[in-house]
Amino acid sequence: MAKIDELVEQFLALKKIAVVGVSDRRETGCNMNYQKFKNSGYTTYAINPRLDSFDGELCYPNLKALPEKPEGVFILANPKVTEQIVQECVELGIKHVWMHCMMGTRPGLAAGITSVSSQAVKICHENSIQVIPGSCPNQFLKPDIGHRMMHGIWRIFGLLTLNA
Repeated sequence: MAKIDELVEQFLALKKIAVVGVSDRRETGCNMNYQKFKNSGYTTYAINPRLDSFDGELCYPNLKALPEKPEGVFILANPKVTEQIVQECVELGIKHVWMHCMMGTRPGLAAGITSVSSQAVKICHENSIQVIPGSCPNQFLKPDIGHRMMHGIWRIFGLLTLNA
């Protein structure tokens, strides 16, 4: 099994997931991931500092405000936000992080549309946090036809390979 598959399997085995970057302004991939986790039986926490609620649930400004520590954090936000969230993970002892990137896990491939920060990945490695630096949970967790096709294409072209 490739390393990405092992990391995904471990992340999806968690039960409590914080989802960073939900939006009330438009339908986003982050919102879709939040729904997918929630509908798959995960305890989900929405994170966005400008929202009080999301999808009928409380929304929290950051990880420190959560009522309990999540086991994992999924991030679909600006890479600078990713760095801040990873630092919170270090402080809270959270050991699983997934940084979204639509174009797989190849560094720099989607520089303008990724949540992956090389600095945040480095911080994860330095603090024994298992990190998935790219890809999308919707390609692995009960994928729809579009995500299943993306997953297959990214795998064929080697875009789901982790260098670290």
